[in-house]
Amino acid sequence: MSGVLFWVVCPKGSSTVTSILSIMPRKPERRTVRALLSSPAVNDGSTLSSEERVYEVVLRQAALVRRETVPDFSSRRTIQLAEGEIGGDSRGAAGATLPAGGVLLNEAYDRCGDVCAEYAKTFYLGTLLMTPERRKAVWAIYVWCRRTDELVDGPNASHITPKALDRWEKRLNNLFEGRPYDMYDAALADTVQKFPVDIQPFKDMIEGMRLDLRKSRYNNFDELYLYCYYVAGTVGLMSVPVMGIAPESKASTENVYNAALALGIANQLTNILRDVGEDARRGRIYLPQDELARAGLSDDDIFHGRVTEKWKSFMKEQIKRARKFFNEAEKGVTELDSASRWPVMASLLLYRQILDAIEANDYDNFTKRAYVGKARKILSLPVAFGRAIKGPSKVVDSTRSS
Repeated sequence: MSGVLFWVVCPKGSSTVTSILSIMPRKPERRTVRALLSSPAVNDGSTLSSEERVYEVVLRQAALVRRETVPDFSSRRTIQLAEGEIGGDSRGAAGATLPAGGVLLNEAYDRCGDVCAEYAKTFYLGTLLMTPERRKAVWAIYVWCRRTDELVDGPNASHITPKALDRWEKRLNNLFEGRPYDMYDAALADTVQKFPVDIQPFKDMIEGMRLDLRKSRYNNFDELYLYCYYVAGTVGLMSVPVMGIAPESKASTENVYNAALALGIANQLTNILRDVGEDARRGRIYLPQDELARAGLSDDDIFHGRVTEKWKSFMKEQIKRARKFFNEAEKGVTELDSASRWPVMASLLLYRQILDAIEANDYDNFTKRAYVGKARKILSLPVAFGRAIKGPSKVVDSTRSS
């Protein structure tokens, strides 16, 4: 089970300190970014929890944004379609050049938009509220994430090997260097030139796909958290530079990134809870094994779809955890640029309602699929708008970096 989750929306998926600090990514004690990154414990990663390891990535992404708060659209390189194993296509042959702002590059972005419109209609409509440059960049990121997800969840998934993912990562490195293989890659290559987007979250998403090839059980929430970061939290980190942080925001860049990360984790946990039955039929269980054992449950209970009182009690705790992540994410949405707040807030509220639907199904996520009806979606839009227009908090964040 993998999932492509967006800071804006979740187009597809299956299957986080006081009480909230025990759930959210832990911030190290007040140490400087320089001191943290030079720590031997950070460099080898062996003594850190998954939350702490992920937080290192958050710090690096936040530092990158601080170095380039305003995208520079004037220094873009010409994109060169590579002569490679994938090459171009009928309308963008290998070896063709795509100058910044050129016709072919605009067509590349349009194709990404077409994919979004076909496969993620709600997401696509939300992007239309953004500025043109941000809209196109988000389309490009979405398409890359979807294509990555399709490697292990698509029609050819049974033929995907670790070597295939290695080739995909090599292709990622090339596009970040301005040498994409096809038109979709070209749109992302242009995006990462315009916005302060780092390659690490993209690499981490590929690592999540590798996990899906070799792992079908998670011993504890620490392991599951890392998986959720790989396949979903990464998208939040990819997207913040494009969504933009409101100039008047008093929040630290790290906290905005943490909120984006929290939304990805919340969405993926929701996918996992919604798709328990579907995943079980594929021999996969994306639930913490130690928590199942403490609840008196086993893999056999899940494979046989037993909705018992023990199962309901277990599910209540899992839903409670996911909601805490959603609540933490909501704090960061209002810190985004005004043009990005409404679609992000709408997607958050809509996805959180899937948890309500699981409850309404009396926790039977084995035979009943939890979904949000069209009427509830429509009613959520004005609520999301009302919350989005409030704008950034007026309270100065005590952790704000200078």
